[in-house]
Amino acid sequence: MEDDWKSRMYKNTKTWNPFVGCRYECAYCKVSFQWQLKRRKRDCMDCYNYIPHEHPERLARIPSSDIIFVSGCGDISFSRPEYTKEIIRRIKEHNRRCGYKTYYFQSKNPKYFKQFLHMFPRNVILLTTLETNRDKDYHFVSKAPKPSVRYRDFLELEYPRKVVTIEPIMDFDADIFTQWLVSLDPEYVWLGFNTRPRSVHLPEPTWSKTQRLIDDLKDQGIVVKPRAETKGLAF
Repeated sequence: MEDDWKSRMYKNTKTWNPFVGCRYECAYCKVSFQWQLKRRKRDCMDCYNYIPHEHPERLARIPSSDIIFVSGCGDISFSRPEYTKEIIRRIKEHNRRCGYKTYYFQSKNPKYFKQFLHMFPRNVILLTTLETNRDKDYHFVSKAPKPSVRYRDFLELEYPRKVVTIEPIMDFDADIFTQWLVSLDPEYVWLGFNTRPRSVHLPEPTWSKTQRLIDDLKDQGIVVKPRAETKGLAF
């Protein structure tokens, strides 16, 4: 499998996959990321089955893009800490020649990042996904930590560079969700809707409610960037 293929999640970004796989079994991931990997069966059966595993042969080749999504085909919290340290060391080494790059480290278990905070170089941004503030029935969508736990753990990380992904957005309590996002003080927020509505049915907010969220965040000085299925919303 190519380890530097263009990210479908973030604009102007390439995915670098020295680690692949996840066990959270998010309903919307099965028909997107995992489906993409099913087409690469001949390259790696662990990738095909989305089993968390390492690809150390990919450490040597960091993509040419200015923005790199590290292990975008999986959740890096399933990586062994020692291997994640190897990934960080490789980034630091590459920074000697290409220090202008930005690296995204994203996980639905942001608590995992705490052990590496002293190691991350300044061009690393930490991300987590918050589709909603509601915990109720979230287990039908994903085995990941519940949104409230994810929010608390991300808030407690003493790290200056954070970004939140609200994708796919699910229905939310406006006052609570806005307060969460403002308190996290992200550099920006990505927002998008479910890209596979025929395959995955999620409790989504109305477009007018979503527009109010965008407007409220912008009023608080937070940049909101469009992701998938957002045509008609004003950013």
